Amino acid sequence: MLIIAAVLLLVPRVNTSAGGRLDIPGAVGLAIGLSAFLIAVSKANDWGWTSGKTLGLGLGGIAVLVVWGFFELRQKEPLVDLRTTARPAVLLTNIAAAAIGFGMMAQSIILPMLLRLPEATGYGLGQSILAAGLWMAPGGLMMMFFAPLSGLLINKIGAKYTLAIGASILGCGYLFAFFLMDAAWKLMLASIICAIGVGVGYAAMPTLIMGSVPATEAGAAVGLNGLMRSLGTTVASAVMALILASATISLGGTEVPDESTFTWCFLIAAAAAFVGVAITMLIPSKGRTSGIVEEQPVRVRH
Repeated sequence: MLIIAAVLLLVPRVNTSAGGRLDIPGAVGLAIGLSAFLIAVSKANDWGWTSGKTLGLGLGGIAVLVVWGFFELRQKEPLVDLRTTARPAVLLTNIAAAAIGFGMMAQSIILPMLLRLPEATGYGLGQSILAAGLWMAPGGLMMMFFAPLSGLLINKIGAKYTLAIGASILGCGYLFAFFLMDAAWKLMLASIICAIGVGVGYAAMPTLIMGSVPATEAGAAVGLNGLMRSLGTTVASAVMALILASATISLGGTEVPDESTFTWCFLIAAAAAFVGVAITMLIPSKGRTSGIVEEQPVRVRH
């Protein structure tokens, strides 16, 4: 309620002379399709990947999204202009967002669990909940401190290369953790490196999107990019949980993930980040066809 009040009272009104209407059927269809698919992915480890509920919700969500796509293509004022979304710069940015979102989420799952596992496992670091949170806290601070660097890099070298740099740093953070996971302070450094990559790279995504779509479609296009990041993080949660449960050891009658599962998680997260780099480098950055205007430098205030 406070945020709603602040928006109404403090945010200046933007000229809405362009007009338009809210595509309510499109919003409902997108919400139903995405919700069904993401619930299936997030609950698959509990329900079973081949269970009726998982397959029903997952395939049902995909079917709804397919119907939604055909519906949107026939609307004069769609919720999301899928023809614009299919442009190479927008499409590749969204795919990169999913891959990088996967890499970003992995650290939020793996590092705290490794910090919390008892030392009796031989690889757990035996930290309390408070201590684990404090070891992770510097990463959040570094993300905040390095966010302005993203604006400087976007102004200097462009959003495409800024995103690639951020994703590369993220991947390097996981490689660091893979080789040095035997001490809490080392995992803290890995968390800091990953957070710096996120802080540098994430601001570049909406900049890439806004530079590739008409101003009247910027809001929907940036919103879809956010959904793709959320898709990546949701899939990461399911995949990491599946890997951690794939090999366990017994500790006092309780099954806990084996050390090998953590190393696999770090490698897969690093691979996702570097796949994001490769996709980012394919994003067109100069004169293009298909009606896309040439990318212009976007000045970012910081």
